[in-house]
Formats: sequence, C-alpha cells, structure tokens
Amino acid sequence: MRWTIKPKPEQKDIDQLANVLHVDDLVAQLLVQRGITTYEAAKKFFRPQLTHLHDPFLMKDMDVAVGRIETAIKNEENILVYGDYDVDGTTAVALVYSYLLSDYPNVATYIPDRYDEGYGISYKGIDFAEDNSFSLIIALDCGVKAIDKVAYAKKKDIDFIICDHHRPGKNLPDAIAVLDPKRVDCDYPYDELCGCGVGFKLVQALSSRRGKTIDDLVQYLDLVATAIGADIVPITGENRTLAFYGLQVINQQPRTGFKAIIDQIKKTVLTITDVVFIIAPRINAAGRMKHGQYAVNLLTETDLNKAQKSAAEIEQFNTDRRGLDQEITQQALVQIQENNEEEKFTSVVYKESWHKGVIGIVASRLTETYYRPTLVFTKSGDKLAASARSVKGFDVYNALEGCSDCIEQFGGHKYAAGLTLSENQFETFKRQFEKVVSESIDPQLLTPEITVDAVIELKDITPKLMRIIRQFAPFGPGNMTPVFMAENLTDTGYAKGVGQNEAHLKISVTQNDSHRIDGIGFNLGDKLPLVISRKPFKAVFSLDENEWQGNISLQLKIKDIK
Repeated sequence: MRWTIKPKPEQKDIDQLANVLHVDDLVAQLLVQRGITTYEAAKKFFRPQLTHLHDPFLMKDMDVAVGRIETAIKNEENILVYGDYDVDGTTAVALVYSYLLSDYPNVATYIPDRYDEGYGISYKGIDFAEDNSFSLIIALDCGVKAIDKVAYAKKKDIDFIICDHHRPGKNLPDAIAVLDPKRVDCDYPYDELCGCGVGFKLVQALSSRRGKTIDDLVQYLDLVATAIGADIVPITGENRTLAFYGLQVINQQPRTGFKAIIDQIKKTVLTITDVVFIIAPRINAAGRMKHGQYAVNLLTETDLNKAQKSAAEIEQFNTDRRGLDQEITQQALVQIQENNEEEKFTSVVYKESWHKGVIGIVASRLTETYYRPTLVFTKSGDKLAASARSVKGFDVYNALEGCSDCIEQFGGHKYAAGLTLSENQFETFKRQFEKVVSESIDPQLLTPEITVDAVIELKDITPKLMRIIRQFAPFGPGNMTPVFMAENLTDTGYAKGVGQNEAHLKISVTQNDSHRIDGIGFNLGDKLPLVISRKPFKAVFSLDENEWQGNISLQLKIKDIK
C-alpha cells in the first residue's frame, strides 16, 4: 500500500479555528481538512439541523412533478411507484409509496425482475401499467437515460416522473418531469443525493404544499440513511444531515421492517457502517436472489409478526447469496490466473452460468484482490450483462464511454456501473477496455492508497480526542474516519497472530518507551515479523474502543505497518 499524508493546512487557519472552538490544534486541523474553517460551519457539522435542508423546489422540474401528482390525486388516477431492485431503489419505492398511501389509496409498487427485465425501466413494466390502468409512473433511482421506454409509455398515454441521480446522457427522456440534480441545467445546490434522496425531496415538496413541515417527514429518514450508506454517496452537506437524523430513527424508532432485521442481529446501536454491512446486504439480497419486491414488502410492513417472517426469508436469501459469491469469486480468480492476466491493467472475466445477482459483489472482491478496474460478465437472455467496479481515483464510467461502440447499454457512476452487450462483441470489448484503461490510468492508482489525515504522537491519543472524533460521525465518502500515522513505535513483547490461521495481528506498542497502547490489525498477521524484533516501525491507524469484561479502553485499529 502507498501512504499519502494529506497536506497540513495553513497554520493560521488551524489557529483561528482552534481559538473560536476552544479545541486543540489536531482537532482544528482535521476540521479544516474537511473544509470547515468557521464557527458557523463547525456548528452545522457537529449539530446538523433539518432546517439546513434545501428548498426542494430549487430542483429543476420539481414544481411540474408536484403539480402532476396533485392532478393525479384530484382525478383519482392510479399511480405506479417504480424503482430499481437494489437498496437505493427499493428504499426509494418504500418511501414514496408509503408517503402517498398515507393519504391516497390508488397507489401500487413495481420492481423490475433483475433476470427477466434487467436494470431500470422496462417495457414489461410499462405494459403492466397499461394492463392495470396506471396513468402515472413515478420512477426512482432509474430512468434518466430511458428515452425509448418513456416514449413507448407516452404512446400508451402513461406519464412519467423520473427521480434519478445517475449521470444523464446528451438528451433527456420526454417525461413530465426529470428530477436529477446532475442535470446540467439544474441549479439545485447539492448534486450528490442518492436516488432515495431525490425521492425524499419529492415527498418534501409534496408535503410542503399540504402545509406540513420537515418534522412530519422524520419517520422516512431511516430509509434515506440506509440508501446513502449503501449507495456510497458522499456524506457531506445535505446527505450528512439526512444520514445523521436517519440513524437516530434507526436506533430509536425504526420502522417495523428494520426492527425485524435488527432483532435478528441483536445489535443495540447501529452506526452507518453497520447499516452498510448489516442492513443493506439483507435488503439487497432480495433482488439478488429472488425479487426486489420482497424488500419493498418488508420495508412497508407494519405488522411485526409478518415483518419477522419476511425478515427470516430475506435472511435466508442473504445466506444463499454469501455462499454463491464466495464460490464465483474463487472461479473468477482461477480464470484470471489460468489466462495469465495478472499483469494487465484490467480484469474482465465471464462465465455464462454465473448468477447475475452477485456479479457486482464478485467484481468488488476481484478489485480488492488485484486492485484494478474490473468487469464480471454473465449470460442474461441472449445478451451478456456485466457489473463494473473501479479503483480509487479512476472513472470507470468514462472508460466505458470510450468503449461505447461495443456496448448496447450502460449506466452508473465513477466507481460502479453496469452494462449489456452482444456476445459477439465480448472479445472486442475486452481488448478495447484494456486499451482505454491502460492509456488513461495513472499507474500509481493500481496500488491501494491509504490517506493519512495527520501524524500523531501516542501521548496525544486521549479519551477526550476519541469523544470529539466520535462526533465527526456519520462517516463515509467526503468525511472518512480520521486516519493517523505514528513513527518510532516499538513492540512491548506481546505481539502475536490471532484468529483463524493467525490472520490478524494483535500488538501492544510504545513510543519512546512511554504511552503504551494496544492495537489490532485485521488481516495483517503477515506483518508480525516487522514488529517482534524490537526494531522501530511506523503504522497507520484509526482510533477505536475495545470493550472487554465491561472495561472500555482505547486501541489502535491498524491499517498498515512499515
């Protein structure tokens, strides 16, 4: 791994903030590095308020969207709430559907089948709307590139309101309204909302017209926080406020479906990391292994007994998913080795029998192993479908655009995307993708990077520092957990490998023979020889709390040792 130490901000900026906040230099430095340089900015950061949320009508087409929904309700039209099958899509559908249903009965949901229909708006979904007399479809977390599908619906007198956050193409669909803060002609102040976040802004706009306030919508923020965490959008600005309050709802008054999941895992307080690694995979497992509608049903269920049965079903989907993704990851690793592709700039693997529901997870696993832009393909009908994952700093979406002559359809973000192509284009695409990436990627991006916020002395690691850092949460892109580096560390003689096959490293270190502190390095068991010789070493780590027999002590959560 390469260690990159963030440049230290100007000392005058650190001093100024330290003085107004009455904090030490280290805390002030961490805040300035996050763009927080004034008392007001710090107050917003540490004490986010729902009143900080932007006026939803600042989003392009919001007034038109609200007007069309109000007309539909007035005319007693049937409204279909349509969304993608992942966490962002299913939480968005659950949010908008349950909000509309609280005041209007003629609403239903639709999640496309991952295998039969694929990602986004489908012709089958539009036909379902026509067959069941739906005249308005609200599409969530998808649709911004569905020009042909929206035109098809228009011929059937079905209107579309699109709520998306993916990058639009050159032209927009001919929908009644296209709500997407990434539209070039949209002046909304924050463009990093997830799909569920855009759906929430629509609900916020609708409720404001009914004389409601933001406080009336807090109950929906557990869904928004889950989508923010799962979709890996920046936890900055508006997302930070939404995630902050959403976590409070999850921990204090979770909806029945979340309560059923939390009761299974028996965890008392959930962080955003827990939401990402515990709740989100279970919601995702429904769409991966069976159908995304299972997730929507769980998230909108109000009867606890029914929710517990649904959660148990989804738990089984998640167990099945884990087994499958491990099996396919092993097969993909063998394929890369057998084809002698370890030295390439990309990993592109394909097997027609691989389960479409887990290829995104497998792509992530392969990226962790070989650390380069990765695509995992499988057969989907008469086409090939793939999930793409990238490495930090490289835009895989742009790379796919450079191969668009081989691709039938693609969409996504900088670090994750999906695509389909004809089987006869696979080898051409594979060569072209390797060429585009090799010519455009900075080679150093192919080595994993640890970004270090500050160099620290062990004596500066105190319970007070830990208390303040805890208040930096929720953590995520744009506001990562602070990472520190300490030099001239020596082992006190207690270092050892722990866990299965001694895969993890447990150490106790001092700096200049004082200020002893324990540390744990997950999957760093192979670093043991570096520390047991009493030779000085340096380490990068975040701060953590270790609870043992009722006692809580600070420890280093070690990321790497040199």
